[in-house]
Amino acid sequence: MKLLQPFRTIQAKLIIMVLLLILIALQLIGVYFISTMKSSLINSFTSGLNDQARLLTVLAASEIPKQDNAGNVEEGTSVYLSQLVGSLFGSSGTETQVLDSSGRVLATSLEEHQSYVGRKNTSLLVSRALQGISDNSEEIIDSDNIRKKVIAKPVMSGDKIVGAVYIVASMKDLYVTVERVNRIFVTGMLLALGMTALLGILIAGTITQPIKALTRQVAAVAEGRFEERVPVLGNDEIGQLSTAFNDMTDRLSEALSVNEEEKEKLASILANMSDGVLATDEIGRVIVANRRARTMLGLDDIEGKTVSETLDIDKQPVAEALQGTESQLLLQRSLGEDEDPLVFRVTLTPIRRRDKGVVGSIAVLQDVTESEKLEESRREFVANVSHELRTPLTTIKSYAEALDDGALEEPPLAERFVGVIRSETERMIRLVTDLLHLSRFDSRQAPVRRQQTDMAEMMEEVVDRFSLQLRQKAITVKVQVEPDLQKAWLDRDGIDQVLDNLVSNAIKYTLDGGSISLSARLNEAGQLAVAVRDTGIGIPKKDLGRIFDRFYRVDKARSRSMGGTGLGLSIAREIVRAHGGTISLESEPGVGTTVTVMLPPAQEGSEHP
Repeated sequence: MKLLQPFRTIQAKLIIMVLLLILIALQLIGVYFISTMKSSLINSFTSGLNDQARLLTVLAASEIPKQDNAGNVEEGTSVYLSQLVGSLFGSSGTETQVLDSSGRVLATSLEEHQSYVGRKNTSLLVSRALQGISDNSEEIIDSDNIRKKVIAKPVMSGDKIVGAVYIVASMKDLYVTVERVNRIFVTGMLLALGMTALLGILIAGTITQPIKALTRQVAAVAEGRFEERVPVLGNDEIGQLSTAFNDMTDRLSEALSVNEEEKEKLASILANMSDGVLATDEIGRVIVANRRARTMLGLDDIEGKTVSETLDIDKQPVAEALQGTESQLLLQRSLGEDEDPLVFRVTLTPIRRRDKGVVGSIAVLQDVTESEKLEESRREFVANVSHELRTPLTTIKSYAEALDDGALEEPPLAERFVGVIRSETERMIRLVTDLLHLSRFDSRQAPVRRQQTDMAEMMEEVVDRFSLQLRQKAITVKVQVEPDLQKAWLDRDGIDQVLDNLVSNAIKYTLDGGSISLSARLNEAGQLAVAVRDTGIGIPKKDLGRIFDRFYRVDKARSRSMGGTGLGLSIAREIVRAHGGTISLESEPGVGTTVTVMLPPAQEGSEHP
């Protein structure tokens, strides 16, 4: 196959085709020419022999009849005939015999065949000639492999056949001439083929060189190199093809540039979408997945899997999408034991192509975890508010009805009922006040008014405000402020409220004789760290994650009996967040609880919130 490789090029095919056409044409011409020439030479040779034979029959017609009484030819006649055939054919190498009516040789032109005189020539042609048939000729090949022409003609004397003329002429010179002409023709044909091959190479080159240039340009375009151009060498068909190809290269370059730009835009959009996207083929296998989808599903190798396998859902919605029906699913996926489950909405949409119908589907994964949490929080908040308001309102209604039914007539009982109504009313006022406070934080309508605050003085004032409750439960309090920490730039009223809530909770859940410590210091990052530590009953580990949620109580009955609304820690967190800080809680049941507030450093005139 490698040997045939060079002959598969267009140039080789064109040259071979032209050579074959020339060769066939020359062969046809040669065969016709040589055949015609050969026939002409043979006819001319035969015609010459016939003329000579007819001349000899005329000359011999008057001599053959001269015979003696025994039927032998006279000696003078025999000598004459010998001289006659010798003078006519002796020099040409042609053997000529004159025969009498019986077929005996009277004279021959060859000296070496003089012994034939007097013998009878038994040739078939002689027999036919003696029978009066004048058109007798044939070609023979002698023992020396020489082709010869044989002619026999009758000799007529009046109407009587008196003898015959027998001529054997060599055709060697004729065929030598034909062979020479054949060699000349073959030589000329070879020269013509050589010239034709040379011209064919030149002509084929004018065709194949532009094609090779086009081939190189096609390879360059296939590799993404559009700057090269095909040379236009004329205005013929190949030149027009080169021009058209250059135009096509320019348009293809522009189209690919636009396509690449759109592809990059699409890839950037997909990579930075907040929603996950999975694109499938016509049988539901994932062919494209963006980064967000991999993060949401916790998978790296998604391509090649089916959507139902990737999302761990039933195959029916995917099959419906591939049939042209859009559908939505709400899925929940757990990413880890310590992490909250991820909730996302999956929208399955078919991909349609104008000429092929549905060729795949798009699965859009929208993270609705936060919205679901917010919705759950909203429902829980409404339920909690309703519950918190319903309890005191029910109590107030009951005691008001009791007063209306006659309790006013008994002053001690009426006074106690009025006290309960007053207490429940104050409780509702505190609840509404806390809700309004939280609402202002949610709507960002609670500005932070920073001022230079003496931390030691502020913490001592907090302890003084709770001195009565501390003495009642025999709780000892310790305040520690680093010596280097003199004043801090913060909202005094807001941080006061945070500390009040934290100290109030510490007192509530610390048993009699316990201790509470308040500390303030600067950490390595320059942040203000304020901590409230108690030796109370502590908080179970399962409740630590929700301790700052609104209305969340660890011991609901005890908290409500102590007058708490379940909003204190939520308000504290919002105030700390408004300062740009964080609040954290560590607790161990039976040991105590530590709440730490971290506030970023801020100076007067700074842009910190």
